Amino acid sequence: MAQQPIILGVDEVGRGPWAGPLVVGAVILGPDFSPENIAQHQNTKKFQLYQDLTDSKKLTAKKRETLAPLIETHALASATGWVTTHELDQYGLSASLKLATRRAIKQILATKSPFTEIIIDGTINFLQNTPLETKVTLLKKADTLIKEVSAASIIAKVARDAYMTKIATQYPAYGFEKHVGYGTALHKSALLEHGICPEHRTSFRPIREIIAQNQQNCTKTNQNTHNYHISTHKSPHFPTPPTNSQKGKTAELVVARYLQAQNHTIISHNFKTKFYEIDLISIKNHQVFFTEVKYSQNPDQEGTALVRVTPEKQRQMHFAAQAFLATHSEYTQLQPLLAAASVSGGDYQIQDWLILE
Repeated sequence: MAQQPIILGVDEVGRGPWAGPLVVGAVILGPDFSPENIAQHQNTKKFQLYQDLTDSKKLTAKKRETLAPLIETHALASATGWVTTHELDQYGLSASLKLATRRAIKQILATKSPFTEIIIDGTINFLQNTPLETKVTLLKKADTLIKEVSAASIIAKVARDAYMTKIATQYPAYGFEKHVGYGTALHKSALLEHGICPEHRTSFRPIREIIAQNQQNCTKTNQNTHNYHISTHKSPHFPTPPTNSQKGKTAELVVARYLQAQNHTIISHNFKTKFYEIDLISIKNHQVFFTEVKYSQNPDQEGTALVRVTPEKQRQMHFAAQAFLATHSEYTQLQPLLAAASVSGGDYQIQDWLILE
């Protein structure tokens, strides 16, 4: 009798959402889950697990969350491979699917668990041009037909949903815990109201269209509310003590004049995505600079721009910069750089302007 194959099942979750990572699951159930062995142990947890395994989309969230830890406990090996939103935008969907698959497989190989065949759900061999290429079988609907692939789809789905629920607390405006990044009416409405956040896939057409629409709205707003030229603007005299907002605007104009003196061309002031904002965007020598301006009355107490522009703020700046470039193709050939400026005191003196990356 022919030896029963040991299957490594592979499936992806998160190909189509507008936000969040791409996750690939990989599972070897092992010889204990062969039909013959399972049939002899019908009263065990493994038997019940085997019976319940099917395409993750056919299961309730509660059922998936029950099955995922059982898979990780009883399978011979299991792993998930992740590609972040930033990587997906950088490499594209096809390359990201290959990368996530190979990251998952790398973890499986590290366990040294045996397998004789790899079954990937779908029609594309993400392990092409690797030593494992010849072990791959492609099968449509494999997540319904092959238990190992079903298990892979479940652990990937549960892991990704948990991640999206976690970031929903960081970005509560979008309802990620409800749609986990997919293009629902609720999600689109939130995007039109708040713009994008760092988890949105700016390389996806629906997000690019929303960025463009929001930028058009913001441009109209700015045209109606800002009617001055940076090159001729003087620091205003406030009849009453200036507000923090007025101080910040004055500091931005001081930095803009400084950059112009350094042969920068200012191309945008207060570029908004509604959710995030870049104070100044300028170009010089085939580079485009995205500058965050920080004003402080007392820099010794409040800290310099380098200290105050935290890693999280830099991440926000990065995605706002991406949003700008996505709607201004004429600048995409320039090298993008993030920068920060410190302005302090009642006389608005520039302390420093520095490149962050």
